[in-house]
Amino acid sequence: MQIQVNTPDGAGGADLIARVEQAVAEAVGRFEAHLTRVEVHLGDVNALKGGAQDKRCMVEARPTGKAPIAVSHQAETVPKAMNGALGKLSRALDTALAPRTDHKGNASLRDNEFR
Repeated sequence: MQIQVNTPDGAGGADLIARVEQAVAEAVGRFEAHLTRVEVHLGDVNALKGGAQDKRCMVEARPTGKAPIAVSHQAETVPKAMNGALGKLSRALDTALAPRTDHKGNASLRDNEFR
């Protein structure tokens, strides 16, 4: 699974990118076998004005053989926006990939043989 991080004008540097990649891996790592790429877009909604919930995180996951899944979340800080978006993405992937795995990432009971 490839993780791509996009920030306005490369803001945040390598440290921010490493933290975002780690957060993505923790949030959706159990779906890694079913995802080709995850793109994270971080930004400031209203530029220099400031204000409540002006940081935005949009995350797009690309499952193999399915349409891309995109979610976004706005909050007062980048980490809160990112955590909110990754929580939404995890729930969306649970729903979209349910036929492939159960909701906890384990093999389906239908795959096990009862003896």
